[in-house]
Amino acid sequence: MEIISNKIDDIFNNINVVPLLSLDNLDDSIVIARALVNGGLNVLEVALRTNYSLQAIKELKAAVPEAYIGAGTVTTTAQFDNAVNANADFIFTPGVTEELLKAAIQSNTPTIPGISTISEAMYADDFGFNRLKLFPAEALGGIDFLKAVYGPFPGLKFCPTGGVNFDNASQYLSLKNVFCVAGSWVTPKELVKLKKWKEIERLASEASSLHS
Repeated sequence: MEIISNKIDDIFNNINVVPLLSLDNLDDSIVIARALVNGGLNVLEVALRTNYSLQAIKELKAAVPEAYIGAGTVTTTAQFDNAVNANADFIFTPGVTEELLKAAIQSNTPTIPGISTISEAMYADDFGFNRLKLFPAEALGGIDFLKAVYGPFPGLKFCPTGGVNFDNASQYLSLKNVFCVAGSWVTPKELVKLKKWKEIERLASEASSLHS
């Protein structure tokens, strides 16, 4: 699975923050994506939480080709297959099942399985996945959890999400076993509702300036 890890590292190479997007229409989706890219964030995760999500991935890949568009909240093999068919650049799952991990192995689409326990991390690692999503990060102990995990598992790297925001993101990014953070704070629902795209671009610019 080293090739898959390399693909993931290539995608997330100069990006520390991945915005989590819940989209429901084409017009807003393109404007939001362009605002994020203009702000310096070009790796975007579209959560499969609406009926429009898969279509959004296809349309954003066509409309904003300079961005990597991934699928998130993938919980079933059917969703996984649909995300692959939508040409998602990468896939995040919130948890792990044997079926999902097998589907990911058979796919060429870089996949970051989600874990919330040491046992799940070991399970995913046994399948060859050493780039993992930690969810829900803050509820699980966040930074302290990741510090504790690093000692016995220095080869695992994580993308924490869930309770991660502008105020604590830099603390996460300072850890040796964190390769990025993800969250929805860059695209608050209120700003989207009010169509304040410049404000979203500003938040993206702030997020893109975060570093370890």
